[in-house]
Amino acid sequence: MKWSNAVKAGAACVGMLMMVSVAGAQAPSTEQRPEITVPPGQQPQQGGQRQQQRPRGEQAAAENEGGAAGRREGAAAPAPEEKTVVTHHSARIGGQTINYTATTGTYVIRADNGTPKATFFYVAYTKDGVTDPASRPVSFVYNGGPGSASLFTHMGFGPKRVVLTPDGQGMEQPYRTVDNEDSFLDATDLVFIDAVSTGYSRPVAGQTPSQFYGIIEDANYFSDFIYQYLNRAERWLSPKYLIGESYGTTRSAELSGVLQERHEIYLDGIVLVSSVAFTDVSGDDRSAFFLPTYVTSAWYHHLLAPDLEKLSIEEVAQQARDFAHGEYAQTLEKGDLATADEKQKTIADMARLTGLSPKYIEESNLRVSPQRWFKELERDKRKTVGRLDSRFEGYDVDAAGERVEYDTSEASYLGAYAATFHDYVRRELGWKSDEYYTITANVRPWDQTGNTQVAEVLRSAMTSQRHLKVLVVCGYYDLATPFNGIERTVDHMHLEPEFRKNLSFSYYESGHMVYIDEKAHHKLHKDVDGFIESSYVH
Repeated sequence: MKWSNAVKAGAACVGMLMMVSVAGAQAPSTEQRPEITVPPGQQPQQGGQRQQQRPRGEQAAAENEGGAAGRREGAAAPAPEEKTVVTHHSARIGGQTINYTATTGTYVIRADNGTPKATFFYVAYTKDGVTDPASRPVSFVYNGGPGSASLFTHMGFGPKRVVLTPDGQGMEQPYRTVDNEDSFLDATDLVFIDAVSTGYSRPVAGQTPSQFYGIIEDANYFSDFIYQYLNRAERWLSPKYLIGESYGTTRSAELSGVLQERHEIYLDGIVLVSSVAFTDVSGDDRSAFFLPTYVTSAWYHHLLAPDLEKLSIEEVAQQARDFAHGEYAQTLEKGDLATADEKQKTIADMARLTGLSPKYIEESNLRVSPQRWFKELERDKRKTVGRLDSRFEGYDVDAAGERVEYDTSEASYLGAYAATFHDYVRRELGWKSDEYYTITANVRPWDQTGNTQVAEVLRSAMTSQRHLKVLVVCGYYDLATPFNGIERTVDHMHLEPEFRKNLSFSYYESGHMVYIDEKAHHKLHKDVDGFIESSYVH
């Protein structure tokens, strides 16, 4: 992998990424990772002007001229063997039969001097019979975590999907897959990528894993994979898209700037699925951003008054937004200066909208954390509700506890996704490997340098690339990345009207993994296909 000549943003940029657990995150070591591509929005100001970075190729030439002293590594180590398996398939997608080729393999990403750094595992699905690559989009797809392999989006957006109940619950074994009638393959070729240390992707022997673990570092390595894929597959003229879920949305926003700065790669579109907030959300802001999802969840479980239950999900969500950033935010801002009447009115209104008791809200000082909310909402029924999807209900051995023992939503379908992906990749894609497929990797500490500037990276890319469009996909019952967090971030991105019109939202009666719900994945297919079809010239 080749690092461009840029100075990394300082430790002052470190902030908490909303709803991504990164306990123990540390400031970067400039001795360990001195030269990486940092988008302008994350660079320190130099006399009022950001630093000018050389693209990767120019930096490589400069290092060659400078000899070994200009290189980050010593002599190149033997490269791991790259592997590729090609298979041919057909599936019913979007009402038509699509013949496609699946290319399953690994790429070795190298430093400027040829030192192998990491192997990336990927699966690329390309529609057969396409003669002009400029007429066929290509989308790069991944999950988040950080530390999550991409099997979930793979089995949600790819040509095969896991069979679940209509509302997304896992079913009894034996688990099954079927043609995914809602795959995006009818609109775009799809390249699913596992981040380093997840899935079958690994650091090369002798490489320190921590060099891959960070917002900026991760995006740099992904950008080099994308560059290499465009070269090898000869897809430079294809319309290009990024589709990331959860932390994958942070990766996509960061990549919008890194790809531009590092490889001069411009994008046609980005789909942010269950997006994080791209900002340092804490304290009372955090309470306000979570509250609308508390309300929509209570509405789903029929815990609200009849006049609220008869509203549509869109109407109740809007009432929740208005309250959260109106009366509720004002009372929290006043703190102890709020009068007794003001405080009691806010408590009563919050109880009416959330289904929680006024006594509990008052004892919580009007600030109910998600972990306590999962236990409290249906405590009288000895039930808990899910974090990734609050429609799901579960049980703890200690119904009086303050924290849930597990996420009942994730537990419902995790086994089905793990089993079906392992079976599918071996038997249908022909990938025979005894390597361990790491579904969730320990990538801590995760370097959060530049965290609070990720939204600025995206704004800058949308502004300078001009034609880049963004679709934000939100689940009403997602407590991992509540929909109101990214809404408020977008409202404060300072996008000029000319570019703000290129960013749109779509909403679903589902949770974090929108595609597990039958009605939601039908709508998602229509929305994403429509977004892609409308965002490039053809």
